[in-house]
Amino acid sequence: MKKILVLIILTLFVIAALSAQVTFTGILDSTVSLNAGAGDAPKFNFGIEEFANLRLQARIKDRAVIHGAVNLIAAAGNFAVNAAPKTESFAESKHSGIGLSAYVAGENYLAGIELERLYFGLRGKYVDFDGGLMRLPFGYGQVWGPSDFLNPKNPLKPDARARGIIGGALSGYPTDELKLQAFFSAPRDPFSQEGEGFFAGISIDQHWNKASLQGLYSYETPGDKAAAGIHRFGISVKADLAVGIYTDMLYTYNHEKMKDLDFYSKDDNSILDGFSFCFGLDYSVGKFILMAEYLFNGGTSSTAIEYGGSFMNYHYLYTGFTVNFTDFTNMSAALICSFSDISFSPIINVNHELFQGAVLTFTAQVPMDRDLFHKNGKRGELGPIHPVYNAGNYFSFTAKLRFKF
Repeated sequence: MKKILVLIILTLFVIAALSAQVTFTGILDSTVSLNAGAGDAPKFNFGIEEFANLRLQARIKDRAVIHGAVNLIAAAGNFAVNAAPKTESFAESKHSGIGLSAYVAGENYLAGIELERLYFGLRGKYVDFDGGLMRLPFGYGQVWGPSDFLNPKNPLKPDARARGIIGGALSGYPTDELKLQAFFSAPRDPFSQEGEGFFAGISIDQHWNKASLQGLYSYETPGDKAAAGIHRFGISVKADLAVGIYTDMLYTYNHEKMKDLDFYSKDDNSILDGFSFCFGLDYSVGKFILMAEYLFNGGTSSTAIEYGGSFMNYHYLYTGFTVNFTDFTNMSAALICSFSDISFSPIINVNHELFQGAVLTFTAQVPMDRDLFHKNGKRGELGPIHPVYNAGNYFSFTAKLRFKF
């Protein structure tokens, strides 16, 4: 912990010495949660967390820019349980909380620090290059994001900050509306030394007045899950008409024939297993914003839980709306459904701006499935007790005060 803090402080001083154009921004979240536990989770559990995201940007002679971001966490209760590394626990799964790169657990709280971003950018007239610990987003999907295979979205955790990757991207701009990009990323396994699981690819973005198109190809070198490598082909389209329309799809071609897909309750070796596809609509009228997005999730696709995503089943639907009562208060409600196992999770958010830069948010979530109502053992993925991890919540409530600076 001390070594990391010293390294970060020294880095900040070096950047400040290189350029006077340094900007600091950030957020501070104070969060309290109350949950009615299900399965192996405690019947009642609570959590308290202080979370800060500190961001730095330094410009050097208008030709280069350096970005850095650090997460600072102090947690108690279920936030600490989910964050602390464990050898065997529910918190070890993808359904746990923030993973800390360094932590100290003592009396009263657990504290940790996570380096979120640290990268540089070189700027030219028609060509840019970014390299380091950075975000490489793809696709126009708003809820599920199949094309964003390096870090797919999860609507069950809308406030989660996307993790970065160590890699680089070379971008060219032949015209103002056209972007060509070549990118690479280190393997998911940080201890890989022989190039297994290395990512490389290209993308193209074309924009018009009312529409945008993105094409994507990526190759992952052979590794544990694919002895012959993995190819990914994606396309994403959005159009701003009377109604906003968008689609995002990615096909993952894995040479390996997975034989143990019982975890997904799917047919072995289906050609659809590598396919992840979403289609969405959004519409705003007056004080209302409406949204709906469908996801098809193949068993070996980018959104599948065993391949970097978070989901087990085939068919999902997200529907939601937001109503702005005043310029300072709004409420949003969403229903996330899994049709494959008949489970769903309604989420309600109420936001109120106390003053400029300070927002108070209340969130309630009630997971449901067939077992909740009929006690027939048919537990669903989005229900109170996860069918694999045997833990979850019947009800969750959080209150969060966010400051932006």
